[in-house]
Amino acid sequence: TCRAGLPLNEAACEICAAPLPPPAPSRPVCGSCQRHRPSFAHAIVPLLYQPPVDDLVAALKYHHRLYLAASLAGCLVDGLVRERNVTGRPWPELVIPVPMHRDHLRQRGFNQATELARIVSRKLALPLSITRLQHTGSARHQRGLPRAQRLRRSDLAFRTRGPCPAHVAVLDDVVTTGATAEHASVALRQAGAKTVEVWAIARTPDRR
Repeated sequence: TCRAGLPLNEAACEICAAPLPPPAPSRPVCGSCQRHRPSFAHAIVPLLYQPPVDDLVAALKYHHRLYLAASLAGCLVDGLVRERNVTGRPWPELVIPVPMHRDHLRQRGFNQATELARIVSRKLALPLSITRLQHTGSARHQRGLPRAQRLRRSDLAFRTRGPCPAHVAVLDDVVTTGATAEHASVALRQAGAKTVEVWAIARTPDRR
């Protein structure tokens, strides 16, 4: 009952999952993705980052309420299964959580993306790697930066350990501008991935 009341990201860009104003056409692509196609193939983000989803994510990340990971991951699994039933796309060969900078990981004590990915990969019986992608940039936060500045940041860098299979999914908690997903996808494609999907719990509105 509670899950049914969460805000769904139903009218969204087919590629980056940015929420679109109604009435959205069938299988829409936002203007940003039409101008600059991302390095990832598509994003699957079932919820909107608005109350109460934003409070749930914040409670998980900043207040160590790890029990919420199961509920949030369950919402993502439901969205992924629903999307596969509609599109018939094959499942990825590997699930990879977006890594945190080691300083942030040391401060927080856990990576929320890893906790979510463990549950999602187990429920879907998909292989998981928490070390394939590494954060090699600085520890500066991105909160509050516009999309163009996030995309230009040279210190937001990722690298891979070893080659990647042809089809992978990179998992995060929230997609804000898509900059993190873009940087991670570039690194994974350089390591051999042909198709990169982005999986996340919630999507913020595109304020551009």
